[in-house]
This record gives sequence, structure tokens and C-alpha cells, in this order.
Amino acid sequence: MHVGRPPVLPVDKKLGLVVRVMSGELTAAEAAREAGVSEQSVSNWRRQFIEGGRNGLAGEGGRDTEEASRMAELAKENALLKTTIGELYLELRKYGRSAAVRPPQPRGRVRPGRLVN
Repeated sequence: MHVGRPPVLPVDKKLGLVVRVMSGELTAAEAAREAGVSEQSVSNWRRQFIEGGRNGLAGEGGRDTEEASRMAELAKENALLKTTIGELYLELRKYGRSAAVRPPQPRGRVRPGRLVN
């Protein structure tokens, strides 16, 4: 019999099993059989659930929403910068064809330190 990695369960399924175990409706072994995973996996989910709740009560739970908010802010700024760069590029192309804007181009071969008439 080949023992492979158990299938990845959706978070809602894990949460449902953990709540049922914590309420006494199921044992960890019963939940493991129902999900097709090891009893250790169910115990790990339970531990993670409790730690997450503890962090939330300690005020650390808001960190993810702050990060998501910052990422959204950065995405908006990035889009604005890309738009600005695009507009500037078009302006440069429009005016870049005139000789007044271009720097003078050297004619012939110029050697450093020699005057060219």
C-alpha cells in the first residue's frame, strides 16, 4: 500500500472538522477518517486554529488587513506611475523629433583634448 500526501482540503472543510472536534461532536481520529488524513493533521489544524484565535485577541490579527490595504495602495500608485510614464513617453516622442530638443551630435571623429574648427 502506497501512502502518499493526503489531498488538500478547503479551509472551510478543515474549519468545520476542527469545530466539531472542539465541540466534542467528533474525536480527532473520527475527523481524520472522515477527511482521509492523519490524526496528526487534524491535531495540527486544531492547534493552528487556536493560535490564530489567540493572535487575533492579542491584536495581531489586523496585520493581514493592514498589509492588504498597503498592497492596494501600492498597486494604485504603481498604476498612476505607469500612466505618467506612458504620457511622458508620448510627449518625448512627439517633441523628440525636433532638432531643438536633441543634443548636438558630434560630426566626424573627435579626439579628446584637440580643438575642432
